[in-house]
Amino acid sequence: MTISPLRLALVLLVVGLLGWTWLDHVADQRDTAQRDLDTATKEVNGLRAAAVLAGEMLAARDQIDQKRTEELNHERAENAALHRDVDAGNQRLLVRATCSRPAVSASTGAGRVADAGTAELAADARPDYFTLRDELTLSRKMTLGLQDHIRQVCMRTPAQP
Repeated sequence: MTISPLRLALVLLVVGLLGWTWLDHVADQRDTAQRDLDTATKEVNGLRAAAVLAGEMLAARDQIDQKRTEELNHERAENAALHRDVDAGNQRLLVRATCSRPAVSASTGAGRVADAGTAELAADARPDYFTLRDELTLSRKMTLGLQDHIRQVCMRTPAQP
């Protein structure tokens, strides 16, 4: 059995076309896989950068929080010490002060302003005064902390599309 040259040429042509088609299909798959790999690599790099930025932002937030909390605790300790000193009579506060009436003696006549007792914080105003100081300190530190957070964390964040 012999194959005619025309049939041999047709078989070789068909085999060649099938081979060419197969190679073209494999090349398309390779190109698609390369594009997918490039896309995934870009996405990984973007996620890595976002994770680094998020970590830096969390660290900055924690640093701000720690600094402001320490300052708040220090100021509250100062307020508590002042409260103790006022209660003990070691310091005076000149807020809504009242003066005790001077003792009028028969020999000197009417009492004068210079004869008045020392001015003190009214007893019913003391708790309010120290509560106000504590709340003012807390509000100030919260405001400063939020301002630091906006400046150091939020303004560093790239704008989202």
